[in-house]
Amino acid sequence: MDRRIYGGSAVIHLFLFFSVLIFSAASALSKNQSPSSGSSQINSNSVLVALLDSRYTELAELVEKALLLQTLEDAVGRHNITIFAPRNEALERDLDPEFKRFLLEPGNLKSLQTLLMFHIIPNRVGSNQWPSEESGRVKHHTLGNDQVHLSNGQGKKMVDLAEIIRPDDLTRPDGLIHGIERLLIPRSVQEDFNRRRSLQSISAVLPEGAPEVDPRTNRLKKPAAPVPAGSPPALPIQSAMAPGPSLAPAPAPGPGGKQHHFDGEAQVKDFIHTLLHYGGYNEMADILVNLTSLATEMGRLVSEGYVLTVLAPNDEAMAKLTTDQLSEPGAPEQIVYYHIIPEYQTEESMYNSVRRFGKVKFDTLRFPHKVAAKEADGSVKFGDSEKSAYLFDPDIYTDGRISVQGIDGVLFPQEEEVVESVKKPVKKIVQPRRGKLLEVACSMLGAFGKDTYLSKCR
Repeated sequence: MDRRIYGGSAVIHLFLFFSVLIFSAASALSKNQSPSSGSSQINSNSVLVALLDSRYTELAELVEKALLLQTLEDAVGRHNITIFAPRNEALERDLDPEFKRFLLEPGNLKSLQTLLMFHIIPNRVGSNQWPSEESGRVKHHTLGNDQVHLSNGQGKKMVDLAEIIRPDDLTRPDGLIHGIERLLIPRSVQEDFNRRRSLQSISAVLPEGAPEVDPRTNRLKKPAAPVPAGSPPALPIQSAMAPGPSLAPAPAPGPGGKQHHFDGEAQVKDFIHTLLHYGGYNEMADILVNLTSLATEMGRLVSEGYVLTVLAPNDEAMAKLTTDQLSEPGAPEQIVYYHIIPEYQTEESMYNSVRRFGKVKFDTLRFPHKVAAKEADGSVKFGDSEKSAYLFDPDIYTDGRISVQGIDGVLFPQEEEVVESVKKPVKKIVQPRRGKLLEVACSMLGAFGKDTYLSKCR
């Protein structure tokens, strides 16, 4: 009797032990599988899926080009969103082509992101929640920390200056989409476009001429007259570069006044960010920023009024560089210097040059080496034979001072350019010349047959 009771209690204790163990494992598993805030998976019924598969295809393409899908997924995971989607015609035909080109340039990615987030409110605002005419305009914050105003007048629902033509067009549990007649442009993006169009961002300070050097005395000249605004520096770019191998012994004097001509540091930072966002040029950006001080040097040159064109090899071309080519002291600098042209060239200008002149040689910052260019296969080909490279990604970045052109190879100077031909003086053997009187006398003696004296003439 006691034995059966004892055995039954042991089974009960064992059952309770396994129950607690299973409950602990289940609770731990549930904690590990619980989604963190903002990282929940987007299901097929999401408003983002509806946007990508809807009549607003032009807006959906801009969202993908602006790399905003992850940002919108995080926003949907935290709260409902409201999207004001312009109709396709507003982005295809009604939008200024120059403004659209500005938005799609890689260097203006931040402006495109700001514009798109201006169309999204981080809460759900349906047509039944629209303000009435009596309440006036209601302000809402967007995902880009800007503000849009919703209003209702004359039976039309408005968001800023755009009319809602399809209210509650697509509704989903995590948000909704209103169709609007036109694109909403925030003031900051419009100002960026105006600055780029008028080049105010790169010429806000009126440039002053750099000091001129007398090549005979290597001393500064006193300017005879004020240098016109916008004129290039008088010094050659090799004289303005920092000391280094095959460069000037000292940097050139800076521009007159406390301020530089241009904000070169900001422009160099902008074009390096463009390389990273463009994709495929990370190695070139890494050399400019981490392995060398060339980014700082380029910023200083642009600040003093110089213009530069960078022939940027892509990552595939940079991966072909050997250890021997990069191990020598100063090798990365010399490689990059040979890819920088002290001129402002675009794809169109270079192609027109090679079409007109056949073969063109551009100066480089690796003085005195030049890089040759010619037309090939409807494009521009740099270098010769095995060391050639084609213009692969044209006009990656163009801002009026710096131009970046992507190429598919790494360029090196030709061997005959490395060793300059030096003319050695040739020693000529001068035959002694007999005097005129001696020649006349010998000829006369020969006529008279005076062999005795004639021997002296020989």
